[in-house]
Amino acid sequence: MSTPFDIAKKISFQKQKSYTRFIVRLSIAATSISVAAIIITLSIVNGFQESISEKVFKFWGHIRIGSVSGLPIDNESVLQLKNSKIETITPFAIQSSVLSYKQDIEGVVVKGIPTLNSTPFIIKGKSFEQTQANDSSNSNSNNIIISDALATKLNIPLDSSIRLYFMNNGSVQQRKMKVIGWYHSGIEEYDRQFVMTDIKLLQQLNQTNNQIDGYTIRLKDNETMTAATDEIQAELPKNLVATSITDYYPQIFDWINVQTVNRNVIIIILLIIAIVNLLTCLFILMLERVNMIGTLTALGASNGFVRSIFLYQASFICWIGIGIGTFIGVGFSLLQKQYGWIQLDETAYFIKTMPIKMYLSQIILVIIGTAVVSYLSFLIPTLWIKKINPARAIKFD
Repeated sequence: MSTPFDIAKKISFQKQKSYTRFIVRLSIAATSISVAAIIITLSIVNGFQESISEKVFKFWGHIRIGSVSGLPIDNESVLQLKNSKIETITPFAIQSSVLSYKQDIEGVVVKGIPTLNSTPFIIKGKSFEQTQANDSSNSNSNNIIISDALATKLNIPLDSSIRLYFMNNGSVQQRKMKVIGWYHSGIEEYDRQFVMTDIKLLQQLNQTNNQIDGYTIRLKDNETMTAATDEIQAELPKNLVATSITDYYPQIFDWINVQTVNRNVIIIILLIIAIVNLLTCLFILMLERVNMIGTLTALGASNGFVRSIFLYQASFICWIGIGIGTFIGVGFSLLQKQYGWIQLDETAYFIKTMPIKMYLSQIILVIIGTAVVSYLSFLIPTLWIKKINPARAIKFD
């Protein structure tokens, strides 16, 4: 090892108690806290954004297709769309209704979906496809899935019978339905309003065989949503319009995107704190070693030699702090992901447990970014070495 490295190691990790030892440990702790906080912040924001977005995507897909006029459509050409980005295309129908159970009534929005498709968010009971698989003669036309919030509000148990009342062409039509399952999306706006049933039921009520309100398209990768929306729109007839779900529900996704701004502000603040801490630390360490600097300079050591000592010392602080901080940040994130100790108010955040999503590329970027910023910060105090007069420095007490 080089002589500057040996000197830096000796003065940084001396066993006897000293002011230098305290400052070094304090700086390592501050760097560790900053790195850990940045990694945890990234993990939480990533998890939050992905969890909320995925809930909306599960309910409505990534792209929604409807008519320009907003009226029902019977164009099945959408099902023939061929785009490598598309995973599934699902028709849906929507109609307002009144749900009645015993003496209680509640206004709901009935969402009709193909019963062979996967039913999202089922937490209790059966989904439509499970009912169809268990009984091939059951067409699901009289089955309904409601939210657990609605079931709790009206005290509706599983396998009970309810009635739906529809207004069609000035007359009221009713259907007796069996509650086969409960769903829970965690998004109050959905859970409070929507119930799900077979799309054929709504088509029968409207005396149409193929009319629907639109299609939901789920993509293989939601990162391609904007490009896929434009490509799909180019293939559609002029009377149909494709809208990305982020544009359809801007209030939700604008709120999600605000978290990115909050994340960036927090990271910038933490980096500023880390930089100020390292600058202060190195200035203090150099002031404490003015006698040593003067002696080495008097013995013929160059400014570069002396600067190297303090850069090595700063490197110890930087990399030990980064290592400990990375361990704490990743460890905390993994523990939260595994055990979910931190709980949230679902009515405010749409999720019960604080979500975690880590990306290796982000962790590596935090490590490299912190190191680069730290080294650039270290160069500022070391420029002061040139101004030290050896004769005065040796007398400095």
